[in-house]
Amino acid sequence: MPVTDPISDMLTRIRNAVMSHHETVKIPHSQMKRSLLRLMRDEGFISNVQTHRDGVKADFEVTLRYYDDNDESVITGLKRVSKPGRRIYVGKNEIPRYFGGRGVAFMSTSKGVMTSDQARRSGVGGELLFYVW
Repeated sequence: MPVTDPISDMLTRIRNAVMSHHETVKIPHSQMKRSLLRLMRDEGFISNVQTHRDGVKADFEVTLRYYDDNDESVITGLKRVSKPGRRIYVGKNEIPRYFGGRGVAFMSTSKGVMTSDQARRSGVGGELLFYVW
Protein backbone atom coordinates (compact mmCIF):
# COMPACT_ATOMS: atom_id res chain seq x y z
CA MET A 1 0.00 0.00 0.00
CA PRO A 2 1.47 3.40 -0.94
CA VAL A 3 2.41 5.84 1.79
CA THR A 4 0.63 9.20 1.42
CA ASP A 5 2.77 11.03 4.01
CA PRO A 6 6.37 9.73 4.03
CA ILE A 7 7.53 12.09 6.80
CA SER A 8 4.78 10.89 9.14
CA ASP A 9 5.71 7.31 8.26
CA MET A 10 9.34 8.04 9.19
CA LEU A 11 8.34 9.63 12.50
CA THR A 12 6.01 6.74 13.33
CA ARG A 13 8.76 4.18 12.63
CA ILE A 14 11.16 6.08 14.91
CA ARG A 15 8.50 6.51 17.62
CA ASN A 16 7.63 2.79 17.54
CA ALA A 17 11.31 1.76 17.66
CA VAL A 18 11.94 4.05 20.64
CA MET A 19 8.92 2.67 22.50
CA SER A 20 10.15 -0.90 21.86
CA HIS A 21 13.76 0.00 22.86
CA HIS A 22 15.18 -1.08 19.48
CA GLU A 23 18.73 -0.10 18.67
CA THR A 24 18.09 0.53 14.96
CA VAL A 25 15.17 1.17 12.64
CA LYS A 26 14.92 0.88 8.85
CA ILE A 27 13.31 3.71 6.90
CA PRO A 28 12.70 3.85 3.11
CA HIS A 29 15.04 6.23 1.29
CA SER A 30 14.20 9.73 0.02
CA GLN A 31 16.16 12.97 -0.28
CA MET A 32 13.87 14.82 2.16
CA LYS A 33 14.25 12.08 4.79
CA ARG A 34 18.02 12.12 4.27
CA SER A 35 18.14 15.83 5.06
CA LEU A 36 15.86 15.47 8.09
CA LEU A 37 17.80 12.51 9.48
CA ARG A 38 21.10 14.39 9.09
CA LEU A 39 19.64 17.31 11.03
CA MET A 40 18.35 14.95 13.73
CA ARG A 41 21.84 13.43 13.96
CA ASP A 42 23.45 16.88 14.17
CA GLU A 43 21.01 17.87 16.93
CA GLY A 44 21.89 14.72 18.90
CA PHE A 45 18.57 12.87 18.69
CA ILE A 46 19.98 9.87 16.78
CA SER A 47 23.48 8.37 16.69
CA ASN A 48 24.05 7.38 13.10
CA VAL A 49 22.41 7.07 9.67
CA GLN A 50 23.61 4.56 7.09
CA THR A 51 22.27 3.95 3.59
CA HIS A 52 21.79 0.35 2.42
CA ARG A 53 21.10 -0.44 -1.24
CA ASP A 54 19.40 -3.63 -2.37
CA GLY A 55 19.41 -3.37 -6.14
CA VAL A 56 17.16 -0.42 -6.99
CA LYS A 57 15.64 -0.08 -3.52
CA ALA A 58 17.49 1.86 -0.81
CA ASP A 59 16.84 2.11 2.92
CA PHE A 60 18.26 4.09 5.81
CA GLU A 61 19.37 2.25 8.90
CA VAL A 62 18.99 4.72 11.75
CA THR A 63 20.81 4.01 15.02
CA LEU A 64 18.81 5.44 17.91
CA ARG A 65 20.41 7.16 20.89
CA TYR A 66 19.82 6.17 24.50
CA TYR A 67 21.11 7.52 27.80
CA ASP A 68 23.63 5.13 29.35
CA ASP A 69 22.43 5.06 32.95
CA ASN A 70 18.78 3.97 32.62
CA ASP A 71 18.30 2.94 28.96
CA GLU A 72 15.96 5.89 28.35
CA SER A 73 15.77 7.30 24.83
CA VAL A 74 17.03 10.77 23.99
CA ILE A 75 13.82 11.19 21.95
CA THR A 76 10.89 11.52 24.33
CA GLY A 77 8.38 12.75 21.77
CA LEU A 78 7.72 13.44 18.10
CA LYS A 79 4.83 15.52 16.79
CA ARG A 80 3.93 16.08 13.13
CA VAL A 81 2.64 19.62 12.53
CA SER A 82 2.20 20.19 8.80
CA LYS A 83 0.33 17.41 7.04
CA PRO A 84 -0.64 16.80 3.40
CA GLY A 85 -4.22 17.84 4.16
CA ARG A 86 -3.24 20.97 6.08
CA ARG A 87 0.07 22.70 5.50
CA ILE A 88 1.33 24.99 8.26
CA TYR A 89 3.59 27.85 7.23
CA VAL A 90 5.29 30.35 9.54
CA GLY A 91 7.02 33.61 8.80
CA LYS A 92 10.50 34.46 10.00
CA ASN A 93 9.07 36.33 13.00
CA GLU A 94 6.56 33.58 13.90
CA ILE A 95 8.92 30.61 14.30
CA PRO A 96 7.84 28.82 17.51
CA ARG A 97 9.99 27.70 20.42
CA TYR A 98 8.73 24.29 21.45
CA PHE A 99 8.80 23.31 25.14
CA GLY A 100 10.41 26.63 26.00
CA GLY A 101 13.35 25.95 23.70
CA ARG A 102 14.02 22.36 24.85
CA GLY A 103 12.32 20.89 21.79
CA VAL A 104 13.48 21.40 18.22
CA ALA A 105 11.21 22.33 15.32
CA PHE A 106 12.20 21.11 11.86
CA MET A 107 11.27 23.29 8.90
CA SER A 108 11.38 23.23 5.12
CA THR A 109 12.49 26.65 3.88
CA SER A 110 13.51 28.21 0.59
CA LYS A 111 17.13 27.65 1.69
CA GLY A 112 16.58 23.94 2.40
CA VAL A 113 15.54 21.86 5.39
CA MET A 114 16.71 23.32 8.71
CA THR A 115 15.92 23.56 12.38
CA SER A 116 13.96 26.45 13.82
CA ASP A 117 17.13 27.98 15.32
CA GLN A 118 18.92 27.87 11.97
CA ALA A 119 15.89 29.40 10.22
CA ARG A 120 15.68 32.15 12.85
CA ARG A 121 19.38 32.96 12.38
CA SER A 122 19.02 32.90 8.56
CA GLY A 123 15.94 35.11 8.71
CA VAL A 124 13.67 32.80 6.70
CA GLY A 125 10.29 31.22 7.35
CA GLY A 126 8.77 28.16 5.79
CA GLU A 127 6.73 25.03 6.33
CA LEU A 128 6.78 23.76 9.92
CA LEU A 129 7.23 20.00 9.50
CA PHE A 130 7.49 18.48 13.01
CA TYR A 131 8.77 18.85 16.58
CA VAL A 132 11.17 16.57 18.44
CA TRP A 133 11.77 16.75 22.18
